[in-house]
Amino acid sequence: MTKAHQQLEALEQIRSLMEKSSRFISLSGLSGISAGIFALLGAAGVYLYTGLAPFNSKRLYYHQASEDGIWGLNFMEFILLDGIIVLILAISSGIFFTTRKARKNNQAIWDPLTKRLLINLMLPLITGGIFCLALLYHGFLGFVAPATLIFYGLALLNASKYTLTEIRYLGLCEISLGLIGMFFLGNGLELWAFGFGVLHILYGSVMYVKYERAVANRPKR
Repeated sequence: MTKAHQQLEALEQIRSLMEKSSRFISLSGLSGISAGIFALLGAAGVYLYTGLAPFNSKRLYYHQASEDGIWGLNFMEFILLDGIIVLILAISSGIFFTTRKARKNNQAIWDPLTKRLLINLMLPLITGGIFCLALLYHGFLGFVAPATLIFYGLALLNASKYTLTEIRYLGLCEISLGLIGMFFLGNGLELWAFGFGVLHILYGSVMYVKYERAVANRPKR
C-alpha cells in the first residue's frame, strides 16, 4: 500500500469517527420502506371504510365517513384506531431495522446524540398530535391529514441536524404536501398516502442503496 493510500485511509477513518460523533447514522432505509408500506395499508383501510375510491371528486371522504359508521365504529373511532395501528407498526419496524443496522456496524443506539435527536423529533410531533386531536374534537376533519404532514415535516426538519441530510429533504417534501393539502381538502388523504407512503418508500430505497447495500458490497481490504 502506497503512502498516498495510507493517508487517504487515515482521512476516511477520521471522517467516519467525526460523523459518528456528530450525527446519528444508524437509520435504516428498510425502516423507511416498511413505514411507507404500513401507511399505504392504513390509507387503504380508510378507503375501504368510506367505500370511496381515491381521487373521488363527487364527495369528500370525511363527509362520507361522518354520516354513518361501519364495522361497529364511528368515524373518529376508526380513524384514531387506524392511525394508532399504523404508528405502532411503523415505530416497531423502525426500531427493529435501525437496531439491527447499529449492531451490525458496532454502533451505539442509546447515547446523548440519540436523546437530542428524539427530543427534537418528538416536540413537533407531540404538538402536532394534540393539534390534530383538537381539529377532530371541533369537527375540522378535512384539515387533519394535511396537518399531520406539516407537523411531521417540521419534526424531520428539526431533527435533521442530528442525522443524515436526506431527512431534511424528506421533511421539506412533507411540509410542502401538507400546505398543498390545506387548499385541496378533498385530496388530503391522497396527499397523506403519498407523503407517508410513497415518499417513505422512495426515501428508504435511496437510503438503503446509498448507505447499506453500498457498504455491504464494498470489497474488504
